Amino acid sequence: MESTKTILITGGCGYIGSHTALDLLSKGYNVVSIDNLSRSKQFVPERIKTISGKDFINYRIDLRDLPKLRTVLHNHTDIVGIIHFAAFKSVGESVQKPLIYFDNNINSTINILRIAEEYAIPNFVFSSSCSVYGNTTELPVNENTPLSSPESPYGWTKLIAEQMIASHAKTSNINFIALRYFNPVGAHESGKIGEIPFAEPENLVPNITQTAIGKKGQFVINGSDYPTRDGSCIRDYVHVMDIAEAHTLALEFQMEGKQQNKFEVFNLGSGNGVSVLELIHSFESVSGAPLNYVLGTRREGDVIAIYADNKKAAEQLNWFAKRNLDQMMQSAWAWEQQLQNENL
Repeated sequence: MESTKTILITGGCGYIGSHTALDLLSKGYNVVSIDNLSRSKQFVPERIKTISGKDFINYRIDLRDLPKLRTVLHNHTDIVGIIHFAAFKSVGESVQKPLIYFDNNINSTINILRIAEEYAIPNFVFSSSCSVYGNTTELPVNENTPLSSPESPYGWTKLIAEQMIASHAKTSNINFIALRYFNPVGAHESGKIGEIPFAEPENLVPNITQTAIGKKGQFVINGSDYPTRDGSCIRDYVHVMDIAEAHTLALEFQMEGKQQNKFEVFNLGSGNGVSVLELIHSFESVSGAPLNYVLGTRREGDVIAIYADNKKAAEQLNWFAKRNLDQMMQSAWAWEQQLQNENL
């Protein structure tokens, strides 16, 4: 059913934000984005318009600039929900430059919470991360798993933001949901939108595809002697379009009056642990490209295994991870080839 409701996305030109914008647009919502493009590319807004065939407005504004932020809300009085993605997300960079991360990620969140309150926007979805669980030994991880100290300043910004939202929710009329995702991978089926690594990619899949296409000489598996089925670390991977759809479902859960508590948390994971070697074998199978990889030593701070218990999202949001590992790797490879073909 077509909707005329308008959703504000912060970071709408980033990896998950752009895919969520496409999911919302495909379901009839109007989308307004705020993204200063500091960690995304200028071609993204046009790509979103081309793929969706719909209008997509992006305001190139820094969320820390509250007066400019207010002008967006003055221009769009029909906003019924906010999805807050905008944040720096490089774990390694956050270790080197923690103050930049605390300044950007925390102050941006404070301002968008202020705006939601000032303009009485009733629904708010926050982009969180499984990094808030830290080095947990409980598997699978569910929403009640105790939170331990995050492994990086980036992880701390997500945990602090969740705590701010939970505190604020106690006195607010807004419904808040935090979505804790595990490992979003892959790209839009059009091949025109995907992950654009900032500087040196830290995530596994861009490293795999960049090695396969020749941007990197060799892929190093960090640790092959872990107590897992093949000695490599285990993680929970989810297709980015499945993650995107969860944001639409979370907003609809709120708009339909189904949210019981003012602040709810949902894990977004497949529920299945996949090892690094299994990820590589899937890539080699779908791409037909043998990967030049070597077995390296363990990396400090890496968790042996982590994967999600996703029952809550299934039962309450009716969300399921639909796309399998081969589909994730196939779409990631198609996007890497597109990046090279267009020299993006």
